[in-house]
Amino acid sequence: MMDFISLASQLDDIQNMAMETARAFGLKKELFFSQLLNFIIVAFLLNQFAYKPIMKVLQQRRDRIASSLNKEKEIEEELKKTAEERQATLAEANQQASKMIEEARTSAAKITEQETQKAAATAEQIIAQAKEAAVAEREKLMAEFRKEVGQLVGLTTEKVIGRTLTDEDQKRLVKECAAEIAS
Repeated sequence: MMDFISLASQLDDIQNMAMETARAFGLKKELFFSQLLNFIIVAFLLNQFAYKPIMKVLQQRRDRIASSLNKEKEIEEELKKTAEERQATLAEANQQASKMIEEARTSAAKITEQETQKAAATAEQIIAQAKEAAVAEREKLMAEFRKEVGQLVGLTTEKVIGRTLTDEDQKRLVKECAAEIAS
């Protein structure tokens, strides 16, 4: 029962406070309906001329922000695509460069091989020409040697025999000596 009494006294306190608040705001029972009508009119006018335009502006801002966020996402996706395309292009360029380098190396190896073969062929030609020249020089020297030996044999024979040999005898002796030297 104590609770009921304390509750009743609290209700009285709340009622008194409500009455004081109503007086402070100028609320009078006689004017309540006119004040309510004024409040409804002011609320309607505020709704029409302030709240709706403000809400419209706020909605437009929300739409612009959402649009900006969508554009930002699109730009990020474009940047990612561009970065991927750039990476792919760089990879392709690197691959082409590697291929070109390999082709250049292969070409250089072929050219080196060809030049080596040319140099070897030229060296062989020079060696062959040198051998031919050496053989020709040897034959020339041998011919001169035979001739001189023949002449020496002829002179020696003249001195041993004690008489002068005829041209025919000298030629015959030179031929014989040359034949013996050649064999």
